[in-house]
Amino acid sequence: MSLENAPDDVKLAVDLIMLLEEHAIAPETVLSALEIVKRDFERKIETAAQNP
Repeated sequence: MSLENAPDDVKLAVDLIMLLEEHAIAPETVLSALEIVKRDFERKIETAAQNP
């Protein structure tokens, strides 16, 4: 499958991987940061569901 036709989440994942690898960020740091980002976006989804 071409990235051009890939779903948006796959495109974003590829972009993030490239960005993180280009900056040579340690994998442990990446995973820790992604957990923080995940929690933040989960809270945003929860807040949006409570305040339609």
